[in-house]
Amino acid sequence: MPDIIFNGPDGRLEGRHKAGASATSPVALILHPHPQYGGTMNNRLVYMLYHAFAERGFAVMRFNFRGVGRSQGEFDGGTGELSDAASALDWMQTFYPNAQGAWIGGFSFGAWIAMQLLMRRPEVQGFISVSPPANNYDFSFLAPCPSSGLIVNGATDDVVPPSAVSKLVTKLRQQKAITIDHEVIEGAGHFYEERLDRLNATVGAYLDRRLAEPAV
Repeated sequence: MPDIIFNGPDGRLEGRHKAGASATSPVALILHPHPQYGGTMNNRLVYMLYHAFAERGFAVMRFNFRGVGRSQGEFDGGTGELSDAASALDWMQTFYPNAQGAWIGGFSFGAWIAMQLLMRRPEVQGFISVSPPANNYDFSFLAPCPSSGLIVNGATDDVVPPSAVSKLVTKLRQQKAITIDHEVIEGAGHFYEERLDRLNATVGAYLDRRLAEPAV
C-alpha cells in the first residue's frame, strides 16, 4: 500500500494505492466523506471499500481531497474536490495504461463527488455509492446516469434520511439501459458503527456478481 504524492489542480495530493492483479486489471477510485467533518482517506468505511476492490484484483486508490492530511489547497465546496478526483483517476490511468475500464466508489460527500465524476468519464463501468447525501446535495445531474451501480444506505441513518435515498433510487431506476441495485442495511446509522461487516458483505457480493457477468 505505497504512499503516493501526485499533482492536483491546486497543488500536490496525498494518496495510497495498490497494484492490480495484472496489467489489464480495471482501476478503482475511492472517495472519502466531507473534509470539514473529519473525512479523510483513512475513514474506516473508505478503507473497507478500498480493500473490497483490492481483494478482487483491481488497481485501487484512495486519496485525500485538497486541504486534508498532506494534500495541499483548501476546501472548495465540491467543485475543486471534483477536479481533485479527476486528477486522481488520471494518475491511475496513466500509471496503468492497459487497465480495462474503471470503477468509482464513495461514502457520503465522497459519493456525491463520485457520481459527478461518473458523468464526466465514459470509461467508468460501475459505481458503489454508500449513503449518498441526497437530502443535502442536488443529484439531478444524473440525467441520464451512464452506468449501473449499487446504492447502499442505513435504515436508521439520521444524517441522510432513508427516504431521501429511496427517492433518488426511484428516480434513477426510471432510466433505461442501466440497473440500479439498492440495499438498505437494517440497524445501520450513517457510519455503520456495528454493521460494517454487513456492508462489506453487501458490497463484496455485488462486485462478485458484476465481475462474473460476461463483457458486453
